[in-house]
Amino acid sequence: MPLPAPNLDDRRFQQLVDEAKRYVQQRAPEWTDHNVSDPGVTLIETFAYLVDQLLYRLNRVPEKNYLAFLDLLGIRLFPPAAARAEVDFWLSAPQDDTVLLPSGTEVTTMRGETEEAVVFATTAELRVLPSSLERLVAAPHGGEQTDRTRTLAEGRDVPCFQSAPQPGDALLFGLPTAVPRCIVAIRLDSRVEGIGVDPRQPPLVWEAWNGSAWQQCETGEDTTGGLNRPGEILLYVPAGHTVSTSGGSRAGWLRCRVTEPGPGQPFYSESPTVREASVFTVGGTMTAEHAQTLTDVPLGTSEGVPGQAFRLARPPVLLDGEPPVVEVSSVSGTEGWQRWDVVDSFGRSAPEDRHVTLDATAGEFAFPPAVREADGTLRHYGAVPPKGAQIRVARYRTGGGPAGNVARGAISVLRSSVPYVARVTNREAARGGVAGETVDNAKMRAPDALRMQERAVTAQDHEIIARQAAPSAARVRCVPASGGGPGSVRVLVVPDAVADEGDDRLRFEQLIPSDQVLAAITEALDERRLIGTSVAVEPPAYQGVTVVARLTTAPGGDPDAVREAALDALYRYLNPLTGGPDATGWPFGRPVQYGEIFGVLQRATGDTVVEELRLFPADPLTGRRGAPTDRLDVTADTLVFSHQHQVAVAGPDGTRA
Repeated sequence: MPLPAPNLDDRRFQQLVDEAKRYVQQRAPEWTDHNVSDPGVTLIETFAYLVDQLLYRLNRVPEKNYLAFLDLLGIRLFPPAAARAEVDFWLSAPQDDTVLLPSGTEVTTMRGETEEAVVFATTAELRVLPSSLERLVAAPHGGEQTDRTRTLAEGRDVPCFQSAPQPGDALLFGLPTAVPRCIVAIRLDSRVEGIGVDPRQPPLVWEAWNGSAWQQCETGEDTTGGLNRPGEILLYVPAGHTVSTSGGSRAGWLRCRVTEPGPGQPFYSESPTVREASVFTVGGTMTAEHAQTLTDVPLGTSEGVPGQAFRLARPPVLLDGEPPVVEVSSVSGTEGWQRWDVVDSFGRSAPEDRHVTLDATAGEFAFPPAVREADGTLRHYGAVPPKGAQIRVARYRTGGGPAGNVARGAISVLRSSVPYVARVTNREAARGGVAGETVDNAKMRAPDALRMQERAVTAQDHEIIARQAAPSAARVRCVPASGGGPGSVRVLVVPDAVADEGDDRLRFEQLIPSDQVLAAITEALDERRLIGTSVAVEPPAYQGVTVVARLTTAPGGDPDAVREAALDALYRYLNPLTGGPDATGWPFGRPVQYGEIFGVLQRATGDTVVEELRLFPADPLTGRRGAPTDRLDVTADTLVFSHQHQVAVAGPDGTRA
């Protein structure tokens, strides 16, 4: 059990008043009117109130000492983290020259009547490069590539694939230069229509060459229906796209490749053809964060003594990116600015090391102290800036917080002036914004910090370190790696996703953590894991669940309202973040059972009758259902999530919603 905190004085207001009245009776027996109307009693109550406040502060001393001990142990509050989003910048029209968006270009959400706009700034320079089609190459699976550029220029039909298409057949588009992070439109005129595929789900994938492998491109609107008719395909080219040589031609290559059809997915009966083709750039994509980068911020002037501390005027300092840069000028001015490295502590600093520590939440930079040893000597734990030297922070980031976790499409205003950019939008919700740590939370994690000593030994150690490395992670679970031996573990990370419509209806793509989050956790665990331990950081396995239900309302019931209530309850309950029996996220490895889903629907819809209920497993990638079941079992590393529930509601008269 925890050590009991002493209560130094447990007297309260009424007890103090009663004691004072008894003391008055002893010292002044002639004073007999002790009613509240007497002015003397008013004075007694006033002083009792003041003493009660003093006793309250006295009893707070143990808590103050506890916080002082945490300060001696080096426990510091974690600063906020900034939300990030991929923002698309759309051109007003294709341009012949490069459109440059500098780093720090600001975009915002729409300002409401009661809400301020949330400002984001791009993290790097974006170059929207012009593009065109220089080469068209057919690459059949297992065969040689054939340059079809001349055939296309002559206006003749070019087969995209083999006459009997096979998985692996591809059509390559050669651009004059690489277009990393650009949005490219490919306009095609196809002759063949109705060639067997489902235009809504063609067995095709678009890829870009990154110098070592083909990397899949996100696709936007495809009006060709899988190369079935004239139209355009929008491609979001990844950042790794580069120029390379293929078939004797040097270009920035994109390709359309035929994939293996899924169960029940129609396949090509013959190859589509291309009569005309063109490529042009319509925009670009860059990461924007809910933070502001400040440069050359003065801290003050050094006094030339150890242990100096300086505070920023605009805290906190965000640490979920590049560390801040501290510089000290030379007094003579001949050596310019010298960089001082930010370290966790001065324990290993030599007297000549230019080190500084940072309290990110308070924005305070502390320079090395000097400690007098037992033999009387003075030991310096780092160099001391000379007297009169100017100190500045060359670069740091501030801002962050949960306000930046805006929904998909919320970022729609270009705040900075950029020529030829018509509009901006974010395809996915911004995520990663976390508020700064509270004192209560720091008090709770202090025992874990003392126990772990910066070492990952147990599964709980791995989870705690992962949460500290990526505060934006909503859930972290450490499980043994199957088939990896006793020294192999998997750390499963679930991001803090934001639903598109502000409800609980998450898409599968939103449940995959970003590469930045996975890299931060991997780096933190790699520094602290035991020698010989293999750690894999990845998202959990997800099992989609589709509920198909048929309900009947009571007389006077609204079928539309009942249907919405039922769907909301299903999406809320079968949710990896907020679902489950205790509403803290669906437990890892917990099965989904017919009875509990029946109860969820019954509680959500009141006196509505659940006529029929079926559970289907669903593939999160293809969305295809399995056979109906009364119990859906999952493994210990698996979470379930809602996938396209279907609820039909009929009124007593048979009308349906």
